Amino acid sequence: MLIRNAEARDDSHIDFVPMVDVLFNLLIFFLIATSMAQTEREMRIALPHAAASGPISIAMREIIINVDSEGKAIVGGKVMDAGVLAETLRSAVAANPSQKVSVRGDRTTAYANVARVLDVCKGAGVQQPYLETVPLR
Repeated sequence: MLIRNAEARDDSHIDFVPMVDVLFNLLIFFLIATSMAQTEREMRIALPHAAASGPISIAMREIIINVDSEGKAIVGGKVMDAGVLAETLRSAVAANPSQKVSVRGDRTTAYANVARVLDVCKGAGVQQPYLETVPLR
């Protein structure tokens, strides 16, 4: 007959409290980290499709200019007219001559609205403004 020792059962106890604490901390971290997206990327802009669209280089912080369906230029969640946008771009180019600028035009807006923003970019000294598109499905 096998007699079990009462002390042997106490040695096999696994404490799950530290593991649950770590899991909750990881959960909170990932919830916060994923919710901190750029406001420019969260706007409801329907980008046009293009066969050669690709990722934007992130060598430096880029300026993202959204052109909504009504033709308004939006930078950082703020609507900017042509003069304020030009001044903002001039100061960015003065600080960094190879400043990256992406123009995200809504596919339903008139091309003249996107061309107006591109003209402001070139006038402010931006060397190569990038037109952002989405790939074809």
